[in-house]
Amino acid sequence: MMIDKLPIGSQLPHFELPGVDGKMYSHASFDSAKTLVVIFSCNHCPYVQAYEKRIIDLQSIYSEQDVRIIAINSNDAVQYPEDSFEEMKKQSIEIGYNFPYLFDKTQKTAKDFKAEFTPETFLFNSERKLCYYGKIDDNWNNPEKVKTQYLKNAIDALLQNEMVAVPETYAIGCTIKWEL
Repeated sequence: MMIDKLPIGSQLPHFELPGVDGKMYSHASFDSAKTLVVIFSCNHCPYVQAYEKRIIDLQSIYSEQDVRIIAINSNDAVQYPEDSFEEMKKQSIEIGYNFPYLFDKTQKTAKDFKAEFTPETFLFNSERKLCYYGKIDDNWNNPEKVKTQYLKNAIDALLQNEMVAVPETYAIGCTIKWEL
């Protein structure tokens, strides 16, 4: 399912989703953060699995600078039971997520973001305008061979009140598993 992308400069779409920690989160839950990173994710995708530690590391690095990361799973849990809410809870604890992991059961949030892949990242500034979307870096399979850290570079630019040099990249990963 090819989707038109959310244009750079778009406002953060509104959402209200349950987290694996038992709390409800909305777009407004993160109003105080300087920047917000939304990553569409899931449990079963090997691309997401390859990036989990890097995402945790990014949140650790930037937590003191008021950067918040959230992950949203929009996959159809009927077709992919390993992506169910119960399995998300287990995954979050097992891997040690240091960011909210939210479930988009209706897939409305993924559609509002025009998300297509896992992982696919969306970076919003303090005014909640989209400043970057796409992939995390240029080597999903081997962290030691990464040459360009697209998401990190974009976060750094926002924190320095600069324009993001590369505002769009093509996300690589598994497609979101839409309901039939």
